[in-house]
Amino acid sequence: MSTKPVIGILGAGRLGPVLAKLGTQAGYEVLIAASGDPKRIASGIEQFAKGAIATTVKDATARAEVVILALPLGKYQSLDVDSLAGKLVIDAMNYWWTTDGNRKEFTNPLISSSEIVRDFLPASRVVKAFNHMGYEELEEQALPAGAPDRKAIGVAGDDSADVARVARIVDDFGFDPLIIGDLAEGMKLEPDTEAFGADATVDELRAMVERFPKSQRGRRVARALEQQASEGQRASDF
Repeated sequence: MSTKPVIGILGAGRLGPVLAKLGTQAGYEVLIAASGDPKRIASGIEQFAKGAIATTVKDATARAEVVILALPLGKYQSLDVDSLAGKLVIDAMNYWWTTDGNRKEFTNPLISSSEIVRDFLPASRVVKAFNHMGYEELEEQALPAGAPDRKAIGVAGDDSADVARVARIVDDFGFDPLIIGDLAEGMKLEPDTEAFGADATVDELRAMVERFPKSQRGRRVARALEQQASEGQRASDF
């Protein structure tokens, strides 16, 4: 029987502590870090996520086998690329212009935010998960496998073994994993899609993902592809 990996969580705002709580309840060793002195968050983490260890970012990334990014997405460039090399990284971040600022790299509708994170962390293995359900729902709706109306979490990644490993973590944390495709498909779980914000069963979430072309983000993708094709046609006319 394989042992459970040590999980490091970067970000101790709202999502990070909830994931820490789910992880410790599932029997994982969980390290959680925010910027600055870990003593600043230690007492709160100890009360909320019993068993999780508040530590430094450096320690969490060094000791963890799996690292969950629960930071504001706008801070992704503050990550230490070398310390995350070789790690399985779960991207649970989303782009909010009100929080992250108006960032041009996140405005291309044809590129998922996780692809941008992956390109910034070329020696890491990035999988998208835990980004589309609210932190309160994550805390309240975790259920054991096989429970009626168990909610689902979408998972997207480029490597099947990494995706399977993240799917196991999702299952252990209390949710049915729904593998939706490669990392680029993760855009179907991002803001302005039907799946984003949904607390849905696996069948309901699958249907939402399939209806992506009808979502606001899906329509923006279609318009961008049409413009791309039109520009390509004009270029070929010369």
